[in-house]
Amino acid sequence: MDPQIQVSALGAVIALVVAIVLILKKVSPAYGMIAGALVGGLVGGVDITNTVTLMLEGAKGIIPAVLRILAAGVLAGVLIESGAAAVIAETIVKKLGETRALLALAIATMILTTVGVFIDVAVITVSPIALAIAKRAGISKTAILLAMIGGGKAGNIMSPNPNAIAASDAFNVPLTSIMAAGIIPAIFGLAVTYIIAKKLVKKGSTVQMQEIQTHNGGPLPSFLAALIAPIVTIILLALRPLFDINIDPLIALPVGGILGAIVMGRGRKINDYAISGLGKMSGVAIMLLGTGTLAGIIANSGLKDVLIEGLNAIGLPGYVLAPVSGIFMSAATASTTAGTAVASQVFSSTILGMGVSAIAGAAMIHAGATVLDHLPHGSFFHATGGSVNMEIKERLKVLPYETLVGLTLAIISTLIYGVFHIFG
Repeated sequence: MDPQIQVSALGAVIALVVAIVLILKKVSPAYGMIAGALVGGLVGGVDITNTVTLMLEGAKGIIPAVLRILAAGVLAGVLIESGAAAVIAETIVKKLGETRALLALAIATMILTTVGVFIDVAVITVSPIALAIAKRAGISKTAILLAMIGGGKAGNIMSPNPNAIAASDAFNVPLTSIMAAGIIPAIFGLAVTYIIAKKLVKKGSTVQMQEIQTHNGGPLPSFLAALIAPIVTIILLALRPLFDINIDPLIALPVGGILGAIVMGRGRKINDYAISGLGKMSGVAIMLLGTGTLAGIIANSGLKDVLIEGLNAIGLPGYVLAPVSGIFMSAATASTTAGTAVASQVFSSTILGMGVSAIAGAAMIHAGATVLDHLPHGSFFHATGGSVNMEIKERLKVLPYETLVGLTLAIISTLIYGVFHIFG
């Protein structure tokens, strides 16, 4: 294929619009993005053969991240199915007490997401505890949902989750460096979450008695045993930046899960946990292949130049492209993972070419992708609303507060890595 062939900026925008409209129409996100990529390429002035070639090239670039995400299914399956995630969440809430219930819920969801549980799964895991506390303390559903989502967003930017893996792969930065880059922004995000959630205590509907669930899934592991899987995983991932021993996430994530299951006395159930985890990850992996086709079209389009010219016209510095592209793509895909993946694949070379370091670019895109990843054309909006039995109308009212938390993460990350260049 001729390397000079380029999709017009209009074609790239059409690709995004078609993808968004189809996802809103309840078409599978993977199919929506593939269809958007195809239409965008054709409208953008490229023939069908070269459009398909661009799509396949884009999907090829995402395959390493897909493999690592499938491997992460072992860890996620062990944490969720063994009850380890529930034990970690419940212990944190008990230790902090009901008087600081909202902070406890935010921290519990943050820690679950940080150790490798998907953000929506973390919210669903903590929600039964949240509903019980909210009923006893007279806290609104809006307040507990925001506490969990805000905590989850903070945890997500310092986790080994698919979004971090996508940024790590695109910028060729160790996964642990991406995780560490999110720590300071996450602290600010947690603080803002708690401040806003406290103001929402009496806003919106309250929890009814019949909505409270109790655990009946067999014996739970001890708190220390529950922590083994995430601790082993983080130690293995930390060997690369600390001692230059490169244990790829493809190995570290499943090994952590397997050792965790053995320590919890659930060695015989490892295969069951792995199958369950694979089921949870396969949807994301398939979606990411669709995301790759869309990234292939956008990466080879004039859209990058239009965004850069727009930033220059406003007088904003080049590094702002990183968080802005993360925000833009997370809004388009309503997904932290897809937003991070598209923005990283499309803009990484441009951002690095502006003199921004790889870790700074990856960190700012990653934080930017949390700003609008909760829009209603994505599954996160519906899964989290459903976890506390919230009506769509009320769930929509939580959106501005979630966006404020995401903006906090993006602004702090941009101040650290863009404005002050504190870490490279």
